[in-house]
Amino acid sequence: MVCKKCEKKLGNVACPDTWKEGSSKRKVGENKLITKAGSSRRASKRYNPYSTSVCKLCKASIHQAGSSYCQKCAYKRGICSMCGKQVLD
Repeated sequence: MVCKKCEKKLGNVACPDTWKEGSSKRKVGENKLITKAGSSRRASKRYNPYSTSVCKLCKASIHQAGSSYCQKCAYKRGICSMCGKQVLD
């Protein structure tokens, strides 16, 4: 459960639309390990399973970036999982 304000902070779909010819700036036959253009930016946003945070209430692991509460605790208490604001009565 997420409030209206925190909906903007949610992650995006990995592939929202289909690939279009010429939309990629990548060269054909490019070695991705050697090229450094933008790789440091993307690496920081990648999912890292070892840096998961824990729920403030039950100490369960949270896999959603920016969340403070797990979905189970947020639903049970009717609060936003990101900021803790009351969503349901």
